Amino acid sequence: MNGDIDTEHLDRRMVRQHFSSHAAEYDRYARVQKTVVNRLVELMAQQSQPPSGLGLEVGCGTGMLSRAFGQTFPQAHLVLSDVAHGMSLHCQKLFPQAMICDADAGALPFVDDCFDFLISTSVYQWVEDLNGAFAEIERVLRPGGQVALALFGDRTLFELRNSHRQALDRGLSHGQSFPAQDDLRCGIAGTLTIEQLFSENETEWHPDVPTLLRNLKKIGAQNASAHRPPGLASRRVMQRMYRCYEQEYGQDGQIPATYQVIYLLARKPG
Repeated sequence: MNGDIDTEHLDRRMVRQHFSSHAAEYDRYARVQKTVVNRLVELMAQQSQPPSGLGLEVGCGTGMLSRAFGQTFPQAHLVLSDVAHGMSLHCQKLFPQAMICDADAGALPFVDDCFDFLISTSVYQWVEDLNGAFAEIERVLRPGGQVALALFGDRTLFELRNSHRQALDRGLSHGQSFPAQDDLRCGIAGTLTIEQLFSENETEWHPDVPTLLRNLKKIGAQNASAHRPPGLASRRVMQRMYRCYEQEYGQDGQIPATYQVIYLLARKPG
């Protein structure tokens, strides 16, 4: 590992478009994301120094983390941000008194040393340059500032990716990749002091692969690789992928979808 975290090249415009267009229906389908929010808030509550002061949420989405955080830490104040304008507008309606803005995790539009803490869930796997994003976190935090993140790791949806590769019959799959935990540790080195870094698996069950794919589309979690092939995959490849998935991973008439969730709690030195 050389510490350079590089996910599959992402089309940032497409990431914004996907999430903006699904803001209204996101909460109905984001079951794993809700579990991750509750787990991260639980981890923050167990810290010897819970978050306080002024914080930034990166990727506020539909407000799931904002709401849970506010209920647990009413003494803290949040600035909400999201790269998808549709999500920012959605949150503005839910939290009319909150400070909300559009912001890219890779280039945060804030001055140095302005936040006491930063929180985020299910966002940083979409950031192409994670090293740069961690440098941005360090820049906007005050000395001693806290970080609490949860993001999806490289084993996320491994069943789907493996089945797609098999269906292509040795062809090149352009599916999006997510960061590995070890690469994350290397990328953080020199910017933040790690207090906790670990992963847990969450598994959803679906009646079939098309249902899984529809659910992913409903939360905007579509392939945003800049190298994805143009047009729709051939029907033959898709049908072959369904069969591979069900034969390899199916159990009792259902198929699993595994999410590797990486949790990071860290602090800016000082």
